[in-house]
Amino acid sequence: MSALIPEADTTVRYGERLAGRTTWRVGGPADLFYVPPTIAALAAFLSAYRDRPLLWLGLGSNTLVRDGGFRGAAIVTAGGLGDLTLAGATVRAEAGVPLAKLARFCAQAGYAGLEFLAGIPGTVGGALAMNAGAGGHEIWEYVAAVETIDRHGRVDTRTRADFEIAYRRAASSREEWFVSASFVLPAGDTEAGMARIREHLAIRNRTQPMQTANAGSVFRNPPGDHAGRLIESAGLKGLREGGAVVSPRHANFIINEGTASAADIECLIGRVQALVQQRTGILLSPEVKIVGDAA
Repeated sequence: MSALIPEADTTVRYGERLAGRTTWRVGGPADLFYVPPTIAALAAFLSAYRDRPLLWLGLGSNTLVRDGGFRGAAIVTAGGLGDLTLAGATVRAEAGVPLAKLARFCAQAGYAGLEFLAGIPGTVGGALAMNAGAGGHEIWEYVAAVETIDRHGRVDTRTRADFEIAYRRAASSREEWFVSASFVLPAGDTEAGMARIREHLAIRNRTQPMQTANAGSVFRNPPGDHAGRLIESAGLKGLREGGAVVSPRHANFIINEGTASAADIECLIGRVQALVQQRTGILLSPEVKIVGDAA
């Protein structure tokens, strides 16, 4: 079932399951489901549905949607907000641009710095919100400016100074969401940049369960340590709950073997958290966002 928003020139769907929009391949239906084709269309949507709770998804990594679904509007930027342009030395990417695409675009254009994004399974919007990082680098190191949108559809241009940037966090005093970012990057060699991208991807493929249904790292690294090391030291690789299992390859990943429910995954997250605390004295903090209602 769908309805047309004239200003947006696209459809809003009702009751669409979110399992197909998350990398864990689980999740119940959202009351409303919307893929904005442009920032202007998104502004029109927010103006029309300003009283609804919002769930923002890119590629659906780093998010666990419970089996009962989400009682509000799911806004999916992947497949929608996808403009990616180069003007002088500034690269502008909208929120739905996949990070791998952004990394390749910059390297092929002769700019360096963002190669580390190639193996992160997300989009620009989520990477900004989480200050995504790998290999000792974080995305906000290279951000010159961002565009944000609020509940009323108002778009504003902001700088790094407007946010509290920290490990896996970019906090604002406003209720707003990222719709684009502009990056100013140092000049680089295209061949060398593409080689670094291949190297990052090779490391990920060698050390992480890339060909499985997972949501990336489940827990944040505690100060001075790594969540994966702590989980492995607690003997939890292979720990199972229904169709969900702690990856034998990388302990900070939980895999859906094909039959897991969101409840299985959430239960396994809790079990890992409790057992690591019991055996190491450290309470791990989830990096994944858990949203929605239980079945």
